Amino acid sequence: MRRHSLCLHRLVLSICLLVILPGTVSPGHAAAGDPPIFDMGAPFHPVISRHGMVVSQEQLASDIGSDILRRGGNAIDAAVATGFALAVTLPQAGNLGGGGFMLVYLADENRTIALDYREMAPAAAHRKLFEDAQGGVDTDRARFSLQSSGVPGTVAGLVHALENYGSMSLKQVLKPAIKLATRGFEVTDTLSMALAWRGEQLLEDPVSATYFFQPDGAPLRVGQIWRQRDLAWSLKQIARHGARAFYRGAIAEKLVSTMEGGGGLITLEDLENYRVIERKPVYGDYRGYRIASMPPPSSGGIHLIQMLNMLETLELGDMDHNSAAYIHQLTETMRRAYADRSEYLGDPDFASVPEAKLLDKAYAARLAFSIDADVATPSADVRPGRYLPAESPQTTHFSVWDSEGNVVSNTYTLNFSFGNGKSVAGAGFLLNNEMDDFSAKPGVPNAYGLLGSDANAIAPGKRPLSSMTPTIMFKDGAPVLATGSPGGSTIITVVLQAIVNVVDFEMNIAEATSVPRFHHQWWPDVLILEPGISADTRRLLVEMGHGVSASPRLLGKLQSIEQRNGVLFGSSDPRWPGDAVAPVQ
Repeated sequence: MRRHSLCLHRLVLSICLLVILPGTVSPGHAAAGDPPIFDMGAPFHPVISRHGMVVSQEQLASDIGSDILRRGGNAIDAAVATGFALAVTLPQAGNLGGGGFMLVYLADENRTIALDYREMAPAAAHRKLFEDAQGGVDTDRARFSLQSSGVPGTVAGLVHALENYGSMSLKQVLKPAIKLATRGFEVTDTLSMALAWRGEQLLEDPVSATYFFQPDGAPLRVGQIWRQRDLAWSLKQIARHGARAFYRGAIAEKLVSTMEGGGGLITLEDLENYRVIERKPVYGDYRGYRIASMPPPSSGGIHLIQMLNMLETLELGDMDHNSAAYIHQLTETMRRAYADRSEYLGDPDFASVPEAKLLDKAYAARLAFSIDADVATPSADVRPGRYLPAESPQTTHFSVWDSEGNVVSNTYTLNFSFGNGKSVAGAGFLLNNEMDDFSAKPGVPNAYGLLGSDANAIAPGKRPLSSMTPTIMFKDGAPVLATGSPGGSTIITVVLQAIVNVVDFEMNIAEATSVPRFHHQWWPDVLILEPGISADTRRLLVEMGHGVSASPRLLGKLQSIEQRNGVLFGSSDPRWPGDAVAPVQ
């Protein structure tokens, strides 16, 4: 197998990042407004533990989850504690007002569960909600108004996971987050910078301005102790009354009051009707490994496995990693999968998703056969379901592994960084803008450039399509990798490359995370390359017909745990600062 030197990658990435223009961001972060950063001070080797581990995007939250494991809690207890802690320490993505997906592997039952706590459209939502008088899409209303908020699922999802699969009480796992919100914590460079980056949007909402900025409108200072009294109140309500406090109690009343005061759609009845759904994971096999991932309304699992099915027809390990030939093959695979995503994926409770057909290996083989090894296929020539057989992205991810072998892979989000920028008065948390993840109008892309069809049209009670891809990989029946990433439309391809790097190129999880990545999503017909892809490779790809983006961009924030020979290896993506691995020692 041909493999890359970490030292060489580090040098190349350092040089390339010096020339990135100050506003350049990846598709997954463009809408979110995060500044481009690469933490070159982060170690490129995995953190090791035999006793359990938590990997997230924020150190305090990871430490809280690790401490729960140390005190005898299982992976689900630690995941719930981490999720609530991130709502305090990572407000741009950690949340009470968003939603997401959790994949849980229960070792004693040898069973994997997919928890869907994605947001739902309010009852007043309708197909033409965001269309303007001229028949176009009002993107400001779809992304930055209170109407952009779906009914939040995070609180219900985390509480459901704990009550059904955890071993600790809600008060126990919430206590650390309540303490952080009440006593405060030091503002980091990362948090201060994120607030400054989205300051204009957040300051437009008087409540958010009060929560996240100083009285003169300046962002919170690095090193300042930040206390969140209203958020602490909300967390205490949840600890005392459970999810009922959020969906029927005092928090619900404050949320609805905010909606009524600003033209939002969510009502008390919408909150009372919210439900967590346990779904069957989607499964695939790749070179002797078993892949479990999230089913619809996530598109991540189906298209991750669909792309792996196509790639299994090739000997990727015989190629030079990130060579033009290698990038070309993966790009053509991505192009075909994202074309199918645009047509067939949606909430399975509202639309018929041809899951079995999309996961069919014979279908994948026909798609792979349509790829020219030397010439790019224009996206205009790729049609969804061309060979389909007849019937017979601000997001954050964290992974948790305990000493008993239980595993959690969880991705949740507000959609954009800090959601729609609007906060619930008196409750201390931001609201999502997930309604933009619906197809507001067929043929009109969302904020991440993704196209959709009637399968993802807005409807009351419906869950918007997502790219979130929490994934667990198995070998010989035992889990060997838990991974996932934020990044909007790039999430699926980021997770794909992590798996290929581990399986085909035998990289350890730190190396698999650190090497340069690339992304294509069918439409727009643009190939995005990270820094570290050589100029010669870029030139060859252009000669093959690929529309290569002019600017290098950063893709994703993988948070992963790998198990080898009973030892856990954790890696937090070095592309962005603040990420943290917290082993149990």
